[in-house]
Amino acid sequence: MARATKGDADEEDRQLFADRVLGFLEDVIYWAIAIVLVAGSVALLVAQFNTMLHLRDTSATTVMIEVLDGLLLIFIFVELLYAVRSCLRSHEIVAEPFLIVGILAGIKEIVVLSVEAATLLKDGPQFSRAVVEIAILGVVVLVLALSAYILRERRRDVADPAGQDVREAEDDEEKAASATSG
Repeated sequence: MARATKGDADEEDRQLFADRVLGFLEDVIYWAIAIVLVAGSVALLVAQFNTMLHLRDTSATTVMIEVLDGLLLIFIFVELLYAVRSCLRSHEIVAEPFLIVGILAGIKEIVVLSVEAATLLKDGPQFSRAVVEIAILGVVVLVLALSAYILRERRRDVADPAGQDVREAEDDEEKAASATSG
């Protein structure tokens, strides 16, 4: 019987050691990803300034589209960096930053496709295809935004259950006020 207990303790120690090692390696990988994201963000910023300098002689519309496209890409990198920070801090993958990255990517594509669609006005089928893509991306952005909102509300309700009672009381008061005034 004592042997089984000692064997169980050894197995538990091995599992604990493996967990520590894997946790450390996970942190190392997250740090490497963070460094790559920071370096990529800096490189994108430098490239964006370079693009602005090279586009001095082009139309303002072209400059604004190129700048907006580049800045949205930088925002995506920064939001991914936030997601990595959250993972390092809590050792859990949080969905909300990735939803925001999806929203930013969708907006970025909508901007690019809108400019392309404006140049395709004379070409009916390609213009129609671009408009359908913009509409689909718009729906995707709305669904992602709704998902992020629901996650945020659910997290708020879990963090502050008493706040839920306050919100329900406020809703009841609003209903009562609208019933008496209506």
